[in-house]
Amino acid sequence: MEDFVVNALLSGDTEARVLAARELNNLKSKKKHKLIERGIIVPLVSMLCTPDYDAVEASLNALLNMAFGSERNKNLIAKAGAIPVIINLLQCESQTLVDLAIAALMTLSSCSANKLTVAGSGAIEILVEILNFDSTGIQAKLDIIVTLHNLLASWEIIPSIALSSTVVKLLQLISEWEKSSELVEKAITLLEKIVLSSQIALRQTAGTSGAIQALVETVEDGSMQCKEHAVGILLLICRSCREKYRGLILREGVMPGLLQLSVDGTRRAKEMAGALLLLLRDCSEGNTRKKILKNVLMEQVMGEIDRGERGGKEHKLVADLIAKLRR
Repeated sequence: MEDFVVNALLSGDTEARVLAARELNNLKSKKKHKLIERGIIVPLVSMLCTPDYDAVEASLNALLNMAFGSERNKNLIAKAGAIPVIINLLQCESQTLVDLAIAALMTLSSCSANKLTVAGSGAIEILVEILNFDSTGIQAKLDIIVTLHNLLASWEIIPSIALSSTVVKLLQLISEWEKSSELVEKAITLLEKIVLSSQIALRQTAGTSGAIQALVETVEDGSMQCKEHAVGILLLICRSCREKYRGLILREGVMPGLLQLSVDGTRRAKEMAGALLLLLRDCSEGNTRKKILKNVLMEQVMGEIDRGERGGKEHKLVADLIAKLRR
């Protein structure tokens, strides 16, 4: 069987090459390794350039199969020239091939040696554009976000991501999708990493219409992980210019969700929620009596949280303050 696979891939007709590529998926790792040593990667990559969709699909599946779990194979596939060809496939008419191409880029981009090649081949803008297409399935969207995560790990690529439309597209996704969904979790995790890495991305996030509203809604309605990353981004925005963004954040109604998070959130979320609460406090002169009472109650809550007291006391204080804030 091994000889058939090698001979078919190297010199067979299209039908034989398709059969050989499909057969690769049934072989064990040791046999696949031997076949790789015999030079099957180059003909598999050349199959990606054919107009035959079956051949392209069989080749993509075979390359994905060989790349999985092997940094060496990922590097060999990239060296064979696969990345630019795969990126071209992102714009083909077959959604199946587009999804496979996205999965292939996700896998190849996890290898450190391939990151610059993926980014340098124009993948970022194309992937980000596809992210919000109606035709793009949830798994493909998740794969795109993971690919961008992979690329963000290389500091040389951070400016390219920050200067692309990545931030806007992620905010669009966060705004439109269910706040507790896996897709929003992945998107908002990526967004926080980007704004932590780039002041340009932070300013773009803060200045995008509807961004603060979407982040506040995530603090209110998101999963625990979504809440943590949303409050992290809001804290960065507020710290960047308190005078400019404090009022904008407050007007979106962040306080109830933020106070609840300061008690029930993860350890990191509690710390960030407490820090943001401090920035959002109204310390100006001429407060009304209602504002003063709310500030006094907030100080009590913050004190209980800082002391780490339990027994239901801080939960009751938070509940009382949230009720007052919502009046």
